[in-house]
Amino acid sequence: MKKYLVATAAGLVMAAGIGAAFAEDVVILKPEQQTVVREYVHSHKLASVSLLGIELGVGTALPDTVELHTIDVPDVKYKYTVVGDHAVLVDPDTRKVVQIIE
Repeated sequence: MKKYLVATAAGLVMAAGIGAAFAEDVVILKPEQQTVVREYVHSHKLASVSLLGIELGVGTALPDTVELHTIDVPDVKYKYTVVGDHAVLVDPDTRKVVQIIE
């Protein structure tokens, strides 16, 4: 029983370490880009899209029917749209929400 607990604990520690490593590597926008993107999105208002049955959050994949708009900011590959009155940054390759803009 003790061996089982030690192995389980070791596995959990390794899994937590891997998750932390991925979290540290994920940089959506540099701090200076955050401000520029936020100002761009707020000055280029879009009509809000309603997605019934989809809970909006980081990682949510948007359907192909949602139009993504280019952000005219240097070195930003993401596009944006407005879903349920929330502006979101979307990875155009995966169509997944990478950030909700406040």
